[in-house]
Amino acid sequence: MKTIDKIPTSKIQRASKLVSTGAKVGVNYLKYYGDKITKTELEAKDRLNKNNAEDIYDGLKTLKGSALKVAQMLSMEKSILPQAYVEKFSLAQFSVPPLSAPLVSKTFKTYFGKTPNDIFDSFNLNSVNAASIGQVHLAEKDGKKLAVKIQYPGVADSISSDLAMVKPIAIKMFNIKGKDSDKYFKEVEDKLIEETNYILEVKQSKEIVAACKHIPHLKFPEYYEDLSSERIITMDWMEGEHLSEFTAYNTNQDNANKLGQALWDFYMYQMHVLKKVHADPHPGNFLVSKQDELIALDFGCMKEIPQDFYTPYFDLAVKQNIENLEFFNEKMYQLEILKQEDTEEETAFFTALFHEMLSLFTQPFHNDTFDFSNPEFFDAITELGQRYSKSTELRKMNGNRGSKHFIYINRTFFGLYNLMFDLKAQDIKINNFKNL
Repeated sequence: MKTIDKIPTSKIQRASKLVSTGAKVGVNYLKYYGDKITKTELEAKDRLNKNNAEDIYDGLKTLKGSALKVAQMLSMEKSILPQAYVEKFSLAQFSVPPLSAPLVSKTFKTYFGKTPNDIFDSFNLNSVNAASIGQVHLAEKDGKKLAVKIQYPGVADSISSDLAMVKPIAIKMFNIKGKDSDKYFKEVEDKLIEETNYILEVKQSKEIVAACKHIPHLKFPEYYEDLSSERIITMDWMEGEHLSEFTAYNTNQDNANKLGQALWDFYMYQMHVLKKVHADPHPGNFLVSKQDELIALDFGCMKEIPQDFYTPYFDLAVKQNIENLEFFNEKMYQLEILKQEDTEEETAFFTALFHEMLSLFTQPFHNDTFDFSNPEFFDAITELGQRYSKSTELRKMNGNRGSKHFIYINRTFFGLYNLMFDLKAQDIKINNFKNL
């Protein structure tokens, strides 16, 4: 894969790159209007989506950082984004152009005060895995294989300016309006800032390992504080293949169920016991070992779940509570989905929307066990998302709904559901975490 010798770090450089990307998107729309003369609307729209997804991703992958991280987050919204965007943006999870060897050496010395060869017995300057915020290298020290994650230069300093440039796109895409919409962007910004603090990530990683190491068939690397810094993390090198690689060929249902149960237990234990969850459940953060055990990586994005959100959120995972309309409406206000100033039309619309949404989305919690290999459940989620994303009635209303905590908690569940479906896990015990 082609490497990068330089990353735009100044606001002007990064803004210029986004402007040039925007110009390409403008050209694509001109082509789209021309295509509509000779092609069907569906063919023209498919080509537009494919061209836009490619140009936007190509622009973001050279910027790296929070702009690319937002693309990665959006790739998990399979029920909202067109497939062309999902396919292209998902590359941000574990397949972007890495830094060149000279830039790696220079960056490492800047962050650590020494070159890699001053610290490790051996260090491969060629990256084995490059993502949105950092890239991973293989090293050895005292006979032990290590994974060393190096943050891209300038990423931490450009978060606020990157999000300011991405904000207008997000507002349009998700129909965000209203005077208090900034709370959502502040939530994302705060989490991205945390993700660039590798000292915090090492601390969070060690806490998760200590709290969850008892969960069967789940493994973690050990983290080394003395070989880490604010922009560098050193951990054990874990042998395994990405979860997406495993699911592409696996036909052993017992292994799928074992891994699926481990993954589900891991998340339910965090949600219900720790009240703090690994909010980045994409395939690049999980490996499958040769012993068919799940390996969890990368705890930079951890979301605390406050009790005043946890209680109403999981109250509505109970089927009887959803069916009790008076109770349901009370929780809608507690979760900031309904507002006192709403009109009758808005109250009726959003009550019906979220009633339908939660009745479907919480189905796994309505049973002792659940079959995540059932395509009907996921097809229904996709159909619902696409239907409301095209709703002209919803477009007229204020899409700024719900507590800021929904952003990362819903993202966690969407990601978890998708991973469980990719595994085709069956007979998953929903409340098994209580026995751990």
